[in-house]
Amino acid sequence: MSKYKCIIFDCDGVLIDSETIAIRVLVEMANNLGANIDINKSVSQFKGKSLNLCFEVISELISSPLPDSFEAEYREKTFQAFKEEIEPIDGIKEVLKNLKLPFCVASSGPENKIRLNLELTGLLSFFEDKIFSCYAIQKWKPEPDIFLWAAETMGYKPSECLVVEDSLSGVQAAKKGGFDVFGYTEHDFDNQLEGVATKTFSKMNIFLTMI
Repeated sequence: MSKYKCIIFDCDGVLIDSETIAIRVLVEMANNLGANIDINKSVSQFKGKSLNLCFEVISELISSPLPDSFEAEYREKTFQAFKEEIEPIDGIKEVLKNLKLPFCVASSGPENKIRLNLELTGLLSFFEDKIFSCYAIQKWKPEPDIFLWAAETMGYKPSECLVVEDSLSGVQAAKKGGFDVFGYTEHDFDNQLEGVATKTFSKMNIFLTMI
């Protein structure tokens, strides 16, 4: 029997393979403004960070404020790219179909983005009424508030929940909130999660055997 009573999944990079798409769009737009970001290093540079923090980094690189239309244009371009390219993480549908514990999703993205991407990948039906967005509480990882809110709403203490994350800021947020956290490392190219997360795993199809 599992020691956990509830599983809290991050969204981007854990349920859906969206983060590389979003970062690619962000870097293309930033480089059009003269940021000169190396696309090969951009995933580790921006992964798991709030959009506002990413915008601050770009603004510093171009030594000027971003255009007022930058965020709206970014949202439009990423939503279009998601519709054309997004896929679920390999093996996650089988995990959700066979998971016997209550579960939810807690993400840094706005709820309309979370819903869109879950719908596009055929996962939304698993998470109706169980979607928690940092935008709703205006608190972002590495602060633990999103996970604490999700756990409380689901009816469990942090010690009864397991968080599944793929970013260092997400792992740090979960640990700061008193949660066990498993780091999903398929795209952890810089090996940031090993030794920080409670456990790590690189293939979703082994997750159920770990809990």
